[in-house]
Amino acid sequence: MCGVIGVSGIADAARVTYLGLYALQHRGQESAGIVAVDAGGTARLHRAMGLVSDAFSDATIRDLPGDIAVGHTRYSTAGSTVLANAQPYLVNYHAGPLSVAHNGNLTNADGVRDALVREGALFASTSDTEVLVHLIARSAAPTVEGQIRDALERVEGAYSLVISVGRTLYAAVDSRGFRPLLIGRVGGGVVVASETCALDLVGATTVRELLPGEFVRIDDGEVVDLPPLAPRRVSRCIFELVYFSRPDSTIFGESVDRVRRELGRQLARFHPAPGAEVVFSVPDSSNVMALGYSEVSGVKLEYGLIRNHYVGRTFINPTQALRVEKVRIKFNPVREVIEGRSVVVIDDSLVRGTTSKGLVRMIRDAGAREVHLRVASPPITGPCHYGIDTPTRDELIAANHSQAEIRAHLGVDTLAYLTLDEMIDAAGRRNSWCHACFSGDYPTSVQLTLGHLRHAAPPVSAPA
Repeated sequence: MCGVIGVSGIADAARVTYLGLYALQHRGQESAGIVAVDAGGTARLHRAMGLVSDAFSDATIRDLPGDIAVGHTRYSTAGSTVLANAQPYLVNYHAGPLSVAHNGNLTNADGVRDALVREGALFASTSDTEVLVHLIARSAAPTVEGQIRDALERVEGAYSLVISVGRTLYAAVDSRGFRPLLIGRVGGGVVVASETCALDLVGATTVRELLPGEFVRIDDGEVVDLPPLAPRRVSRCIFELVYFSRPDSTIFGESVDRVRRELGRQLARFHPAPGAEVVFSVPDSSNVMALGYSEVSGVKLEYGLIRNHYVGRTFINPTQALRVEKVRIKFNPVREVIEGRSVVVIDDSLVRGTTSKGLVRMIRDAGAREVHLRVASPPITGPCHYGIDTPTRDELIAANHSQAEIRAHLGVDTLAYLTLDEMIDAAGRRNSWCHACFSGDYPTSVQLTLGHLRHAAPPVSAPA
């Protein structure tokens, strides 16, 4: 999962992009980058590992002049965690400097990459996104739009893209619409971003969300609809609403806050914990779920866990060793809320079980009489191949253990999940959802060996 943003027709576009990336930081913490294009068509790039605040300073922003920019904040699922895989990519192209920022995963990247290498292509990274750059460059189509379209028609999987070519910005969403991408306006300028919260932060008014298969060109504040990509079965990622997106965003036409409240209400309706005295969330993505649970159940809502906001999101950290280490410092229980009580703990999902096991131990140590865990999604039993870091079934606790075994492993008195239908009812039936990680119903064939690419060494650089 990554955050992408594009800006066109706004002075000091790099600074606007920088602010937008702050709002998208929850979508990726491994690296951040910006390409800015000035009035003469010169493109400049700055990328760095770490948070947006670590990657940029006033000086680096001043060194990125121009009214067009493309930004990216990365959470890797295909390609190792090194600077060579940070985005946006910037390359020389016959029509001008070309930059690409990609959110999603290309599920046939392995096969396409192998074919390109056999044809003589040289790759500078292990990221699946670089495949797109090579496909665009090698297309025989007579126009830039045609070359981009050629590239997109050769790849499968999830992509929400912002591409700049010279002084023109393009945005595209795969025909299944896995990942969100929205268009906003600031005065005469245009901003494209992964979530509405980024548009809000930069003062943009949301105009619309790109529909599955939409492909647009943006020049001088004008958005031109290009012919859409070939239609496929729409498969919006339901986990965007459950976990990834911020609650102050609206994506896929749904308020994230509304959906999460309803997920909590569904838990209270169908999976109550009789005798419970307080309910609290595992902050922050579950906060409004706990509120919804309290509304329906009448169980008092409390702040039972305090989160240290100076620690990254444990789920999206790139290694298991770091995940374990950060659980110990990320949360602290409030003993006065917990001691001697029967508590309901609301979490959005249960992936590996690492965080939950440590949290339950903390809550027990704080004196809880009973601990009832309620999960606002079904058991995750399969890997995601479309942009979430669950590449193998071996990592997924529900894929390898029964609910009774998980309950015992976590040390809770009771454990309950929402069913697939209960989750979809909360998310709304207006969209067709991708729920493959819960149901095993994958909307595409999968060739990409995510685990292999995720930990692959970067290509060896030539000596200076």
